[in-house]
Amino acid sequence: MREGQASVIRREDYTAPAFWIDTVDLTFDLDPAKTRVLNKMTLRRNPDVAAQPLRLDGEELNLARVLVNGQGTSFKMDGNQLVLENLPAEGPIELEIFTTCNPAKNTKLMGLYVSNESFFTQCEAEGFRRITYFLDRPDVMASYSVTLRADKAKYPVLLSNGNLVEQGALEDGPNGPRHFAKWVDPHKKPCYLFALVAGQLVAREQRITSRAGREHLLQVYVRPGDLDKTEHAMNSLMASVAWDEARFGLSLDLERFMIVATSDFNMGAMENKGLNIFNTKYVLANQATATDADYANIESVVGHEYFHNWTGNRVTCRDWFQLSLKEGLTVFRDQEFSQDLAGDLSARAVKRIEDVRVLRTAQFPEDAGPMAHPVRPDSYIEINNFYTVTIYEKGAEVVRMTQTLVGRDGFAKGMARYFERHDGQAVTCDDFASAIADANPDSDLARLLPQFKRWYSQAGTPRVQASGSYDAGSRSYTLTLSQSCAPTPGQASKEPFVIPVNLGLITVDGRSLPLQLEGEAEAGPSSRTIVLTEASLTLRFVNIETEPVPSLLRGFSAPVVLACDYTDAQLLTLLAHDTDPFNRWEAGQRLGLKRALHFINSPAQPGEAKVLDAAYIEAMRQVLRHPTLDAAFKELVLTLPAETYIAEQLDVVDPQRVHAVREAMREQLALELLHDWQWAYETHHDSGGYRPDPVSTGRRSLTGMALTMLCLAARDTGDVVWPGKTYQRFKDAGNMTDRFNALNALVNSGHELAAPALERFHAQFKGEALVLDKWFALQAGTCDRGGQVLPAVRQLMAHPDFNLRNPNRARSLIFSYCSANPGAFHRPDAAGYVFWSERVMELDAINPQVAARLARALDRWKKLAEPYRSAAREAIARVAAKPDLSNDVREVVSHALAD
Repeated sequence: MREGQASVIRREDYTAPAFWIDTVDLTFDLDPAKTRVLNKMTLRRNPDVAAQPLRLDGEELNLARVLVNGQGTSFKMDGNQLVLENLPAEGPIELEIFTTCNPAKNTKLMGLYVSNESFFTQCEAEGFRRITYFLDRPDVMASYSVTLRADKAKYPVLLSNGNLVEQGALEDGPNGPRHFAKWVDPHKKPCYLFALVAGQLVAREQRITSRAGREHLLQVYVRPGDLDKTEHAMNSLMASVAWDEARFGLSLDLERFMIVATSDFNMGAMENKGLNIFNTKYVLANQATATDADYANIESVVGHEYFHNWTGNRVTCRDWFQLSLKEGLTVFRDQEFSQDLAGDLSARAVKRIEDVRVLRTAQFPEDAGPMAHPVRPDSYIEINNFYTVTIYEKGAEVVRMTQTLVGRDGFAKGMARYFERHDGQAVTCDDFASAIADANPDSDLARLLPQFKRWYSQAGTPRVQASGSYDAGSRSYTLTLSQSCAPTPGQASKEPFVIPVNLGLITVDGRSLPLQLEGEAEAGPSSRTIVLTEASLTLRFVNIETEPVPSLLRGFSAPVVLACDYTDAQLLTLLAHDTDPFNRWEAGQRLGLKRALHFINSPAQPGEAKVLDAAYIEAMRQVLRHPTLDAAFKELVLTLPAETYIAEQLDVVDPQRVHAVREAMREQLALELLHDWQWAYETHHDSGGYRPDPVSTGRRSLTGMALTMLCLAARDTGDVVWPGKTYQRFKDAGNMTDRFNALNALVNSGHELAAPALERFHAQFKGEALVLDKWFALQAGTCDRGGQVLPAVRQLMAHPDFNLRNPNRARSLIFSYCSANPGAFHRPDAAGYVFWSERVMELDAINPQVAARLARALDRWKKLAEPYRSAAREAIARVAAKPDLSNDVREVVSHALAD
C-alpha cells in the first residue's frame, strides 16, 4: 500500500478467521523472471464466526486461475485481496489458485526472491501473500506439502520445510535436464513459517542422536567456497539441540534440521520450521575472517532460531500484537543458553552486562521516544516496524522477571505447563504468563499475576527511586523504594508495576551483611529479592552493625532506571567489593557518567580543564591491574558510557558537546594510565592459538582496548613506537579479532598509518563480503576529526564494492554513520541530516523495511539543542512530504513529527 491506503490495525479488533485452512499443497515451477505457483488448499468455514466471503491476501501477483471444488468460479479483487463469495456452506472446500510472480525483481526481499542466482523466501510477518493468495495471518495453521521443480544444473539443491519424501528427474526443459523434490511438514504451521530454497549450494552435515534415542540429520547449506566457515555454526546448532533437551526437555521433532545462509536478507535469521534461513553474517566464521564478536553472535543467533522450534513454531502467536510471546521468550532462552555455555560466574556476568548495555542504549531511548509501545502493542500500521528492541530485549526481561519470581526450577515447570496446554496452538502473552503462574501457585507471580501483566500493556521505562538511612543507635538501616513511569504516546498515566529488586548490603571494607527485616526471627542470606508493587515501599533491616552501602537491582533484576544518590565513596566501595559482578560494573559506569554529566553542564571546555579526577583515574587503574578480575570484565568496566546513553540522561542534548566530553575522557584515560595500558598489552597480547572461548576472547578484548588507548595517547605524546607496533600487529595477526582491533586502533586515533592499513585490509579481503562490511563500517563509525567522516561516507557510496540493494552493505556504511556515530552525524551544518533524508527516500524505493529502520535514527530529535533540533525536524518533514512513501517509513516519520 502507498499513501492514502494505510489503515491502523488494533489489537482490540481481533476476530478469529471466518475460514480455517487445513491442508496446503504447493507446486513451484521456479524461474527467476516468471515463477509459477499452483496452490491447492482444503478449507472449511469457522462455525464460530458469522458467514462471510473468503478474503485472501495477495501482493504483486499475477492471477491466472481460480477453481472451487474443481470448477471455475466468480471472484472479485478488493485492493490487494482476492474475494470469493457464495462458497459452499457445508463440508470441506477444495480451492485451487494459480499465480505467477517475478522473484528477480523483488528488491524488498519479502516473499520469494533471487539472491546470487539462488531462490530464497522470507515470509514473516506478511511475505507469504507475495507468493500466493492466502489467509496471511499467524492463527491459521495448516499442513503443508511442497513440490519444487527447477532446472537441475542451475538449481541442484531444492529445499523446503519438513521431511524430504520424494525426488527425481523430470522431462528436459528448453535449457536441459529438470528435476523435482517433494517436502512434507508433519507439523501444522502458520504461513509465515513457510520457506523454500533452490540453488547452487553445498552442505556441512552432522548426524546426531538425541537423548530420546532418535537420530537426526543436521545440515548447514552455504555457497560453494564457504564450507570452511560453517564449523562454528554447526557446533552451535549441536549445542543448541543438546541444551534445549537438558534445560527444558524439548527435543528436535523432525528427521532433519537445516540452516541455509544468504547474503541478501533483511533480518538476522528466520526460524522457518526445519529450514532456517540465515543472513550469512550469522553463519560464516573462521579465525581469518570473523571476530570474537562474530563467533558469539553466531552462537546466539543459531541458538535463538533453533529454540524458536518450540517457542514460536510449536506454539505460535494468535496475532502479531503477541509477537513478544515468541520473540521475548526466545531471546531470553538464547541469553540463558549463551550464559550456560559461558560457564563460570565471571563469563556469565560479561554476557549479562552486554545484554543490558543493548537494552539501555537502544530500548530505553525507544521507550522514551515517539515509537514507544508496550511489549504487547495495541495498534500498528506496518507490523514490520514492531520488530523492535522493546518486543525482543524488553520482552526477554519480562520473561526473566517471571523466572526471578518463581525460581529457575519453577520456571522450567511453567514451561512444561505451557507446552502441555498450548502445543500446536496460536496463543497470547496472557496464556504464557498464566501457564508459568499456574505451575507455581504459591509464588509471587501467581499472587500478583494481574498486576504483573502491566508489563505487557504499559509502555515506558519505570523509574525506581531509592534512598536509605542508617541509625547507629538501633543498628538498623531503612531503605525506601518508590516507582514511577513517565507518560508515553497514548498513555498519560501508569499503574504501579511488579518490580523484583535483588539487593544486598555491603560494609565499607567489603563484607556482605546478612539480611534480616524487622519482624523476622533470624537473618537470612546476604542477597534477597524484594518485590516492589506499590508506589512506595519502606524496608527496615535490623542488626546492621555499621552503616552499609546498598547494592540494588543486582543482576539487573528488572528493566528499570534506578535513581539513587550514591556518593563517590559508596560507588568506589561497590566497584571494589560488590559480590554481584553486574553492580560492580554498574558502579564504574555511574562514576564515569557522573563526571561526564557534571562537565557537560559546566561552562568549561575540554582541554581547559580535566574531566576525570584523580580518584576515578586511580579506581580504573586498580581495575586494570587487578590480579584476579577477568580480562573481559575489565574491558567492560573501563569502557566509558556510550554517547547515546549519556545523551539520554540530559533534557537538552548538544551532541557535539557530549562527543567532545566523552572523547576528552577517553584521551585522559589513555594518557594518565599510559604505563598501565602498556602493561595490559604486554600481559595479555599473546592468547595462544585461536580459540573463541571466554578467557581467550577476554584477553583479546583487553589487548585491543590497550592498543586503542596507546594509539590515542600517541597523538598527544608524539610517540611513534606504539602506532608502529600496532601496524605491525595488524599485518602479522593470526586471526581477524587481533587484526581488526589493531586496524580500529589506528583508524580511531586518526594516525597516518590508518590509510595504508585500510588499503592493505581491502586488498587482502576484497573477496570476503562480510569482512568488507567491517571495512565500510569502521570508516563510517570512526571518530570525526574535522568533519571528515561524512565526505568519506559519500565517497564510499561510490566505491565499486558498495551496493545499496544489499541490506548488510547498506547497514555497514549508512547505518554505521547515521545510527552509530552521533558525533559525526549531528553536524552543526545539518549535512548529516540531509544525507539521512536522501538515503531514507532512496532506500524506500528499494526496500521499505531497511528504509524504516534507518528512518528511526532521528527518533529522539526533540531532545536536541538548536540548531540541531530545527534542522532535524526539517529533514524528517522532507521525508514525510514524499508523495509515494511506503507505509513502513510513513509510520515512523509521522510518529516522529507528532506532538
